[in-house]
Amino acid sequence: MAETVGDFIIERLHAWGVRRIYGYPGDGINGVFGALSRMQSEAKKRHKETGQPGPIEFIQVRHEEMAAFMASAHAKFTGELGVCIATSGPGASHLLTGLYDARMDHMPVLAITGQQARAAIGGHYQQELDLPAMFKDVAGAFVGMAMVPAQVRHLVDRAVRIALAERAVTALVLPNDLQDLEYEAPGRKHGTLHSGIGYERPRVVPADEQLRKAAEVLNSGRRVAILVGAGALHATDEVIAIAEKLGAGVAKALLGKAALPDDLPFVTGSIGLLGTKPSYDMMTHCDTLLMIGSGFPYAEFLPKEGDARGVQIDIKADMLSLRYPMDVNLVGDSVETLRALLPLIEQKRDRAWRERIERWTGEWWKTLEQRALEPAKDGVNPQRTVWELSKRIPANALVTSDSGSVANWYARDLKVQRGMMCSLSGGLASMGAAVPYAIAAKFAYPQRPVIALVGDGAMQMNNMADLITVAKYWQGWSDPRWICMVLNNGDLNQVTWEQRVMEGDPKFEASQDIPSVPYHRFAEMIGLKGIYVDDPEQLGAAWDDALSANRPVVIEVMADPNVPPLPPHITIAQAKAFAQTLLKGDPDEGNVVVETAKQVLGAVLPGHRDRN
Repeated sequence: MAETVGDFIIERLHAWGVRRIYGYPGDGINGVFGALSRMQSEAKKRHKETGQPGPIEFIQVRHEEMAAFMASAHAKFTGELGVCIATSGPGASHLLTGLYDARMDHMPVLAITGQQARAAIGGHYQQELDLPAMFKDVAGAFVGMAMVPAQVRHLVDRAVRIALAERAVTALVLPNDLQDLEYEAPGRKHGTLHSGIGYERPRVVPADEQLRKAAEVLNSGRRVAILVGAGALHATDEVIAIAEKLGAGVAKALLGKAALPDDLPFVTGSIGLLGTKPSYDMMTHCDTLLMIGSGFPYAEFLPKEGDARGVQIDIKADMLSLRYPMDVNLVGDSVETLRALLPLIEQKRDRAWRERIERWTGEWWKTLEQRALEPAKDGVNPQRTVWELSKRIPANALVTSDSGSVANWYARDLKVQRGMMCSLSGGLASMGAAVPYAIAAKFAYPQRPVIALVGDGAMQMNNMADLITVAKYWQGWSDPRWICMVLNNGDLNQVTWEQRVMEGDPKFEASQDIPSVPYHRFAEMIGLKGIYVDDPEQLGAAWDDALSANRPVVIEVMADPNVPPLPPHITIAQAKAFAQTLLKGDPDEGNVVVETAKQVLGAVLPGHRDRN
């Protein structure tokens, strides 16, 4: 049987190193799925003879959006190209949110979609969308629609190479009738292209003169603060080395949470709305800022413009001097650039600044423990869920978090150990990413435990359905430990608190209240293990049980929605807005001002007294 265009595409992706594709079928992409099926059949024959597994694994998800999230997470956790596939029309459009997640976080992802037959394009045919136009923003680095067989070779090669080289999203659109045609190699004539496979990431290091300028700024600083993001995840030792020389503290943007372990006394933890007080204090009092591989967006949590000199390292020039006006901007790989910079950095003898940071950090961990153990008035204190996990989490675990109030506890209370991997939807901050992220993490590292932290809003939005995907595949994982912890508080909690603190409005029950669902029972119904927790004293045992289970687990925690996920620093305007909320009559005001809110409000409005 002659090789079809679909066969060629799958074989070409394999030659590029692709070993897993996430997606959902449909008639617009059947020719490529047929090629995947033939590849698997051949692989089964070879497996009987040699024991080798199939070269490309297809993972069937419950919704195309989840496939794109999984492709994004695969890229984040492995550094490889993530690939997702969908049919034409709604299948293709469903990919967009997950693809935007990859685009916002600079992840290499390739989306492959079907399209109506070539003769029908432009005829308002069923499920015909203008896919190149639709994808042009999210996959602006490269969108290609194939029209003849000889075209697909260079389209695949360009889509993969550009995605890897530019850390971008690319897209291939394949009309359904083209996929089943016999493949034809491009002829050796005018108007043809003869592309090849292969890409090696270059060693990108700034020029010596730029490094010397950066060293001058850093050496002259007396109070140096370092901020790391996802670009520093592979530069742990180098960041530690430069922090030790500079006597600096290190704050971590959310995507850089696993860049440094939290047992280092100078690591102040997360920064920003979901961050810590020592990170805020360090940025407020520093005179020099070193940013490494981070696009952290919130200016109010960085030094005031003009108060600190700055050096930034980033592999992408368009991210330099974007969040803070830097004195020196270095385009380079974080590991290589820090290694080149380190010999130029002078050892700081005065350790007063470092000692100050370590004191702030030590006090903060005690504060977090106190807050986590504070009894809630209505259910379990949600902060304690992650605090108890931190005592027990294996050092090789992978952790994902959804957006929402659960991300606050992930950001502040999860103590990262060296060797752990963590991620979430960063730039897009999309709800519904934690479970697909955790599934992709488990497929990438089936021998390691994976934990997803999810709120009930995201669980109901789309995460619950892909527990079925876990049930479908888990028995093929060498380590069955896959845990999803759901905070069931019946509230879209992060937005509720944003309404109160940022807008000064009472909770709007019509938009915020959501139905309670027995998540642990759903897990049991589909063959997983369910654990129900409504007593904070049961949390430790629940985590122990889940981490020793012989199958994936859903832990449902009945959480108090009125434990505030407030930022590390609240402005007078925000405090006044929150006080005004209480005066207006919030429906939950009897439970709203728990001890944490009292502490924060009391620090900003010393004359304010709660109404309870």
